Amino acid sequence: MTVLVDLGTDGAGNSVPMDLEELLATRLLVQGNSGSGKSHLLRRLLEKSAGQVQQVVIDPEGDFVTLSDAYGHVVIDALDHSEREITTFAARLREHRASVVLNLEGLEADGQMRCAAWFLSALFDAPREHWYPALVVVDEAQLFAPTGGGEVPEDVRRASLGAMTNLMCRGRKRGLAGVIATQRLAKLAKNVAAEASNFLMGRTFLDIDMARAADLLGMERRQAEQIRDLARGNFLALGPALSRRPVSVKIGDVETSARSGSPKLTPLPTAPAEDMKDLLFAELEEAPPPPPPPTPKKQALETLMEKLAASVSQQTPSAAALPEKEPEEVEAIIADTLRAIVADSDSAFRAPPVLFQDFQVRCRMAGLSPPPLDLAQFTRRLSCARAGIFDAPGEEWEAAIALADTLPDDMLGTFLLVARAAKDGAPCPSEEQLAETYGTSSLGRVRRLIAYIEERDLFVTRVDLAGKRSITLPHLGWSTAPAEV
Repeated sequence: MTVLVDLGTDGAGNSVPMDLEELLATRLLVQGNSGSGKSHLLRRLLEKSAGQVQQVVIDPEGDFVTLSDAYGHVVIDALDHSEREITTFAARLREHRASVVLNLEGLEADGQMRCAAWFLSALFDAPREHWYPALVVVDEAQLFAPTGGGEVPEDVRRASLGAMTNLMCRGRKRGLAGVIATQRLAKLAKNVAAEASNFLMGRTFLDIDMARAADLLGMERRQAEQIRDLARGNFLALGPALSRRPVSVKIGDVETSARSGSPKLTPLPTAPAEDMKDLLFAELEEAPPPPPPPTPKKQALETLMEKLAASVSQQTPSAAALPEKEPEEVEAIIADTLRAIVADSDSAFRAPPVLFQDFQVRCRMAGLSPPPLDLAQFTRRLSCARAGIFDAPGEEWEAAIALADTLPDDMLGTFLLVARAAKDGAPCPSEEQLAETYGTSSLGRVRRLIAYIEERDLFVTRVDLAGKRSITLPHLGWSTAPAEV
């Protein structure tokens, strides 16, 4: 099915369409200096293709959140969410084919890059059955795929660049069509820019950027000067989804607008200089102190829940305290409560501080007040429970837990699930089981997790000729049986 998106008109007033199906297969690169109309172009493309294809927008300045009211895009404010929540949102939007705007406004540069890397990697790692076609629009792409290191940590830069490279180089088979916009081609990593087959080049002034734009458009170097003369909102278009020869296009009107527009000149005040001076220096010594800095927009969910959990745990029991119970009875209640929490299918994707609130309520209902575990102890026991170890780990688990302590906290459950199977000589847990314990739907993340643990010499993985995997814990001498197919 051919779907044409009307971008605008050429010099003769004829419509310039973009073949949406071809765009999904060949990707798009937009370049133009600040004020050349890149965001306007992206907005036109998004508006005209809304309802035809799923849309995912990486928005560093919060310009595209206004699409929500008119076209139903779901806005995710990255400032309000944790890594696990961001990756969960990405997995769910691929499954349910929701159009989303990831608003990165308010984050520092390294925070924006880190969040974009989480989000794009989760899109890329979605299960094969969720590989539906989607436009992934990245504004200011030079921020997420820079040519140099800049002032951000190297690991953040590499993660962001790797996610952008996957989007542009390998995303097509997964249904992800990258649409990236940049102010300067010279600042955008070449291996990211080179994967686009469609180009819309707007006004630019630096010789190096004009030369690269001319090369991409198949123009001679002496013709590059016309790129400098392009009016705002005018672009040179080339590519299989646009035109076989460079054509000038004036981008059409849009129905929505960004929350912040270009500055406009307004008349200056007409007060005499003496009066203005009096206004500036009036009662200077008695002036009120400056207002305090604005508070953050909203605390991250996990931080908020941790504070709530701490406040509840610090409360003293009431005068009518419940009778004390024997340690064995307390332990039985804890084990039963953990079984009930783990049995809830939604608990795998809920943060430990949130589940701790549920744990406290269940304990009170069972007659335990105050709750027998604090947040840190609960998080540890929860990881054990997700591995099928509901009772307090005994001496036989001391060595395994000591090894697990060398890993990040969120990997404890996955490590212990494999350790439990290895201790019992049971078949190696499947990737789906490991994903559920880790709290993800991405099998790619599970494979990277196993590789991470193996790099630390805690796992030794073997795959037999039938393709069945087994894992050995060399420090403990435990080994799983080959995985069941």
